[in-house]
Parts: sequence; C-alpha cells; structure tokens
Amino acid sequence: MRPRRWRSERWDALSPGKKVLVMLLTSLQVSLAVSAWADLARRPAREIHGRKGVWAAIIAIDFLGPLLYFRRGRQKGRHRTS
Repeated sequence: MRPRRWRSERWDALSPGKKVLVMLLTSLQVSLAVSAWADLARRPAREIHGRKGVWAAIIAIDFLGPLLYFRRGRQKGRHRTS
C-alpha cells in the first residue's frame, strides 16, 4: 500500500468549505504564535527554560512550536502581567 501524498491545490480550486477550514486553521496558528511571542517578550529570561532566542525560533514552527513553548518553555506560576 502506498503512503498518502499531500496534494497541493490552487486556492481557486478549493471548495468553499475547504477555504473556510484553511482560513480558520491559519488564524488559529497565527493567534497561537502571536500569543506565545508576546508572552516570551514580556517574560523575564529567568522564567524561561532555555534561551529566549531559541524559543522565538521554535514558536515559528506551525502549531507545534507555540504549544511546546506554552507546555515546556515557561516556568509555571511565576509571571504576573500587572
């Protein structure tokens, strides 16, 4: 059995439902990344596991990067927003 390949389709060839799905997933991904970068920028370096520059690059990796940052990059319970 052959592994399934991802096909790239032109935007105008997508159905309206697929276009909506792509837009929703894109907005979710961008929102996660912006939230993670904002948190990283506000949080002192002593409250980050590792170097901030490395985490900034990791956050840019699709959905996985921001989720990893929120799960593993921050030290729990020390940061206050006010």
